[in-house]
Amino acid sequence: MFRDRQEAGEKLGRELQASQLRKPVVLALPRGGLPVAAAVAKALDAPLDILIVRKVGAPGNPELAVAAIVDGDPPDVVINREIVEAYSLSDDELAALINMERPELQRRRQLYRGSTGPRSLAGRTAVLVDDGAATGTTMKVALRAIKRRGPLQTIVAIPVAPSDALATIEQEADNVVCLSKPGRFLALGHHYLSFPQLTDDDAIEVLRCAAEERKLRHPSK
Repeated sequence: MFRDRQEAGEKLGRELQASQLRKPVVLALPRGGLPVAAAVAKALDAPLDILIVRKVGAPGNPELAVAAIVDGDPPDVVINREIVEAYSLSDDELAALINMERPELQRRRQLYRGSTGPRSLAGRTAVLVDDGAATGTTMKVALRAIKRRGPLQTIVAIPVAPSDALATIEQEADNVVCLSKPGRFLALGHHYLSFPQLTDDDAIEVLRCAAEERKLRHPSK
């Protein structure tokens, strides 16, 4: 059990330091992944960025993803063909569902990034971080979008996940670092002593502090 997200990130950072990653960029899945990723980025002396993923739910079953929109320039759409076929969705119906989620993706992008675009991943090691993975689905679509940006390699760093979620993630990532693999995986919050729900303001504050700290370390960048 981890004390909180920061402690989980510090432990992940120490684990990753031994790998001597080439030109790492740490990508957080907000909101919960940000405190973890900030600690990882500090340990690796790497820039911190975010990757916003918006799930597109199936009709009448919003928890079941028919697709996902991943923030980028332009945004990537990753489609879950099996679910689309199971619901017999036409191209127009699928497009309508996707378009319904675009405003929220745009809102979060504007809120978290402002006018700043995503960092280039070309020739760099992309380290994707979250506070845990219950199913691995979000990580899977995020990794597929990241690969289109030309990274040197993709690494997933998470504090806790069950074995079936890890199997899903390992199919997409070059390497996966997971500190805890419980045989009985409960809700994610059960693996932390402190696991508050984070607000947009919390996420923005983590990004601001990380940017200021990196600027102090590297004034010329």
